[in-house]
Amino acid sequence: MTQFYGLPVLEFPQDPSARDLPADPASVAWCMRCEQDSSEEHWDRFTRTVPLEEVRALVFGAPWYGMDSLCATDELVEASSRLVNLEAVFLGDVEGEESELSWLEQSDVAPLLEAYPRLRELGVRGSKDLEFPVLRHEGLRTLRFETGGLPASVTRNVAASDLPSLECLELWLGDEYYGCDTTLEDLRPLLTGERLPSLRHLGLQNSQFQNEIAAAVAHAPVVPRLASLRLSMGVLGDEGAEALLNGQPLTHLRFLDLHHHYLSDAMMLRVWGALEPAGVRVDLTEQEEAERYDGEESRYVAAAE
Repeated sequence: MTQFYGLPVLEFPQDPSARDLPADPASVAWCMRCEQDSSEEHWDRFTRTVPLEEVRALVFGAPWYGMDSLCATDELVEASSRLVNLEAVFLGDVEGEESELSWLEQSDVAPLLEAYPRLRELGVRGSKDLEFPVLRHEGLRTLRFETGGLPASVTRNVAASDLPSLECLELWLGDEYYGCDTTLEDLRPLLTGERLPSLRHLGLQNSQFQNEIAAAVAHAPVVPRLASLRLSMGVLGDEGAEALLNGQPLTHLRFLDLHHHYLSDAMMLRVWGALEPAGVRVDLTEQEEAERYDGEESRYVAAAE
């Protein structure tokens, strides 16, 4: 990550002699990344070196998250009395050469949210052992789960939680072979928008049933108050795009993200023609082509293993 929470990401240096730290600790999103055998020492040095009361955003990469992850949640909870102005956390800024998405270990994020009632943004990459109990959080404005397989329990509990300030929700649903057992029925409470009165940006992405999601979104009560909608990264085809075009108007949107899709050229032109003249920015990049094995068509989500 190079940007997080509107701030440039800066790795806290592994070299203990480094002195070129920013004068204003609130001007960057601090990234924790180091060698496997020095994570505890690295975190301790960060807490001694940087005025924690001025830190606004934290990003955790390897080795806190990887094949043999060390959970950052406990460290954050323990430091909550000093990180009094922390507003944003990203757990799992790990790339493919460090660990596959499906291997990233997570945990119950409830203690983190309870320890930081003023937290505004939480991003989580990976879903192994991920838990999100039903809760109420007054401050959270952005919640993002980037997974190759989102458990239904997480989806249901997000939908059942009271998040009155939440403006942006993004769920990467993923592949059933990597843990996704979320169904369309699990998503329907989110599409009513009843428990998310402030929601303006919704992403239901990276799904094997993207066409069915598109058909449900086409008539979802939450859509008229959205500013942006992301149905990208999945196996969306002409069937799903047709449902969107035949559903409720989408011309109020500022942005419709459909990148990584399986639309035909003719359908892409129809989508552009229906929305671009109305001022909707539409992302239809990464047009994919279905593969065939033994006469059967195969489509793939963007992020799975």
